[in-house]
This record gives sequence, structure tokens and C-alpha cells, in this order.
Amino acid sequence: MIETTKFNETQIHLLNMFKYTKSENQLKEVKELLSKFFAEKVDELSDKLWKEKKLSQEEMDNILNNHIIRN
Repeated sequence: MIETTKFNETQIHLLNMFKYTKSENQLKEVKELLSKFFAEKVDELSDKLWKEKKLSQEEMDNILNNHIIRN
């Protein structure tokens, strides 16, 4: 049996938007934009963790390094 993938609203919206991408340069720009967006979200979450959990720099580095290794 073949399993189908159900896309969420964000995925569907992005797929629809990508039909307007006409060049490799535009694709590169979109990738950079999305990367920047998600990097900012990680920064926001890190700041929130730092403040709420009162973490040290060493603990934050450890969290970051463990997350990178797992992905």
C-alpha cells in the first residue's frame, strides 16, 4: 500500500508560491530568506530559554551542539 503525504497549510502555500520562482537566483534568494526566518526563530527561542531557565553560556552551547549533532 502506498502512503500519501498530507501537506499542512504552510507547505501548500509555499508550494503555490514556488510556481513563481523562475530562476536559480530567485530560488537561492528564497532559500536565504527562509533560512534567515528560521534562524531568527531559533535566536528568539534561545533568548527565551536563556531568560526563563537562567542558563549559562556553557549550557546553551551544549544544547546547541547536541541539537546540531542530532540533525
